[in-house]
Amino acid sequence: MNKKIKGSLAIVTAAAVAFGIASVPTASAAAKTYTIAYQGPLSGGEASTGIDEQNAVKYAAKLFMAANKGYTIKVVSVDDQGDPAVASTVAPGVGANKNILGVVGPAYSGATIASLPYYKAGSLALISPSATRVSLTDPKSPDFGGPVFHRVVGKDDLQGPALAKYATAGVSNAKVFVFDDQSAYAVPLRGFVENGLKKVAGATLVGGDSVPNTTTDFSPTVAKIKTSGATVVIYTGYYSQAAVFIKQLRDSGSTAVFAGGDGVFNQEFPKLAGAAAEGSKVTGVGGLAGISSKLEADFKAKMGVSSGVYSVEAFDAANIFLSGIKAGKTTREAMLKYVNAYSGKSISGNTIKFDKNGDISYGLFAGFTSKNGVLVNTGIVK
Repeated sequence: MNKKIKGSLAIVTAAAVAFGIASVPTASAAAKTYTIAYQGPLSGGEASTGIDEQNAVKYAAKLFMAANKGYTIKVVSVDDQGDPAVASTVAPGVGANKNILGVVGPAYSGATIASLPYYKAGSLALISPSATRVSLTDPKSPDFGGPVFHRVVGKDDLQGPALAKYATAGVSNAKVFVFDDQSAYAVPLRGFVENGLKKVAGATLVGGDSVPNTTTDFSPTVAKIKTSGATVVIYTGYYSQAAVFIKQLRDSGSTAVFAGGDGVFNQEFPKLAGAAAEGSKVTGVGGLAGISSKLEADFKAKMGVSSGVYSVEAFDAANIFLSGIKAGKTTREAMLKYVNAYSGKSISGNTIKFDKNGDISYGLFAGFTSKNGVLVNTGIVK
């Protein structure tokens, strides 16, 4: 693909036009530099998710600059490790840096909650590609992120029922065990999963557990699972711990179906878990390859890697900010108003529009299964 220069330029132009950011550059145009940030886990056990998202943000910036020669876009990296404690130490600096017009992120719900006070104080617009906790857009909750928080992903009151349905599909009279990692994301998602199970014909909740996200020995949980007679096990935490758990579950002799939410949705999960992950079920969203093979090829040529988890969402979020810059919204206050009123197309073709609380106008989750060491998309869970 990188040898076909005309093809690459066509992709750049098409993507730019799709987001309303194309322009005809002029030689006399003065260079203008604007800054956006990406915040997520760029180191630590969850780094794969953050790196995938940040790559998509950088790719969007490359396309924008190729179509708009008078602009330079800087992407500031904000590594919160997906940890609220770390987020609370990095967010003050981001909030104080007035050059930053918007943040793609934070990636994780707990880190978002910890960062919000600093971003609200600075009127800094946030568009998360992956923070799904319901309370972030609930004005009755102390976690409410309005008016600065927005997300281009569905929330967990939609994901929970989808995960319950997908995990139990094909299992007759499923006996389900659900457990969480005590995080701001996992605990409420578990509740939505358990409520969703009530609507699955023949499914029964036979047990549950809650363990710290630092757990390395899951033997007490495995013992509970075996005692309960569970035929399906659903984990609502993240992929790094899921990989440790599934190995121990399989070593115990259990053949129960293992399933996880979008926190487990990462190609690192089957890599880390190896053969133990085979047949696992996960809910999540796809990368650019599911949108366009040509766009995926161009992404790989420009970024040196394939797109990954939440690439579509991170790409969309970045392009909202970039279109705002193109429209002249170059102060935080102007950018926030622009994002709040935004209506445009996702690269997937869906219309992006935020409600008054920051939720996107759509929110779908696909099912993935681990096959031969790779998570394979099996389609939207309906």
